[in-house]
Amino acid sequence: MYNSVCFIVLSWVISLLVYPGVPARSGDSVLKDNITVRQGDSAVLKCNVDSKVSRVAWLNRSTILFAGNEKWSLDPRVVLMENTAVTEYSIKIQNVDVHDEGPYACSILTNKKPKSTKVHLIVQVPARITNISKDVTVNEGSNVNLMCLAAGRPEANIIWKHHLPRGTQKFVTEGEHLVLTAVTKEQSGSFECIASNDISSPDVRTVQVTVNYPPFISKARSTGTPVGQKGTLQCEASAVPRADFEWYKEDRRVFNGLNGVKIENQGKQSMLVFFNVSEEDYGNYTCVAVNPMGITNASIILYGPGAMHNVNGAAVLPRASVCLLLTMTSLYLLKF
Repeated sequence: MYNSVCFIVLSWVISLLVYPGVPARSGDSVLKDNITVRQGDSAVLKCNVDSKVSRVAWLNRSTILFAGNEKWSLDPRVVLMENTAVTEYSIKIQNVDVHDEGPYACSILTNKKPKSTKVHLIVQVPARITNISKDVTVNEGSNVNLMCLAAGRPEANIIWKHHLPRGTQKFVTEGEHLVLTAVTKEQSGSFECIASNDISSPDVRTVQVTVNYPPFISKARSTGTPVGQKGTLQCEASAVPRADFEWYKEDRRVFNGLNGVKIENQGKQSMLVFFNVSEEDYGNYTCVAVNPMGITNASIILYGPGAMHNVNGAAVLPRASVCLLLTMTSLYLLKF
């Protein structure tokens, strides 16, 4: 037995040097030099023989897998195909992995004349993200560098998309690295890395980018309310981190619960509520929004019926109020 197998191996080596290779039949029974399978699938390597064959074996490079019906490989994934035609001598490699890729040969001895049926196994690997940047928080105007690395065979293609507030996605760039220069608050949100190579569904992961920016008041509307009625002044400010609010009337700060006035803060909105408006309540109020990034203010007027007012007038604080505001800002920022 040993001499027979050695002769087969020697014959196979000679055939590689002397005789041109005959491609093996693949799973679709078409002559090919290559068989391509996806990682995790099974590969069937076929070899055609006839009644004149006296010795036959399957080899992977110089390693014998099967000699006749006798298995030489210790790999349990490699099996000899059964219930095949008498003219077929085929093996199956189950759960194929990358290390299975390479040349295989079916060595045949016919009337002491060796020949070889050769095939090259190619293993494809779905794209998979192996490393990606962690979530990041930066100040507006800073630069952001995001990274997304992926592996796959063929090589994975990487694209970046930005999720917009309306739920839509916007293509940003292609490649492993995404660079945002002088980032703005509009660029905050989630950035999606998509790795694909058409072998299976793309691998998708996201990076959250938080952009800190100073407050800006998006809503501040003057209100007319008759004496004796309930009146509300509203002030809305966008900011990251979320803004803190304070209210002033002329040069005096308005405190919650004093003189029948309540301050209600809900998220990015602050409301100054008058439960029973009096003549003394009418006048100019200033909403102040502040966070560690900066401070802003807006003027809002509470007026009576028929009063002349400018609902879109710009806020101009009295000198005493400005000093008080600057002092309050300095004390607030000292906390950070």
